[in-house]
Amino acid sequence: MERLAFKMTLLPGCAVAYKKRHEQIWPEISSLLKKTGVTDYSIYLDGQTDTLFATMKIADRRMLDALAGEKVMRQWWVYMSDIVLSNADGVPVLTDLTELFHLP
Repeated sequence: MERLAFKMTLLPGCAVAYKKRHEQIWPEISSLLKKTGVTDYSIYLDGQTDTLFATMKIADRRMLDALAGEKVMRQWWVYMSDIVLSNADGVPVLTDLTELFHLP
């Protein structure tokens, strides 16, 4: 199991909307992530910088690349693109983070 972390940028003033949308996450998205092997997925907000920090575990990192080919995933990204910094195609701008320390 591999641990991954990445960051995204929340658009200013959108924290409440972001939290609400994730409290009401589409069941198809939850199922797809689990089917892909994603577990222990958490997203944190630095409210001073509007930076979102996400962590997850996944059995095979290559499976994440397959998510972009899933229609419901692309629909979710477009749905979120009005509150998260995104590319022109709706895909969120992600920056991978490098793990420097882990205490098991």
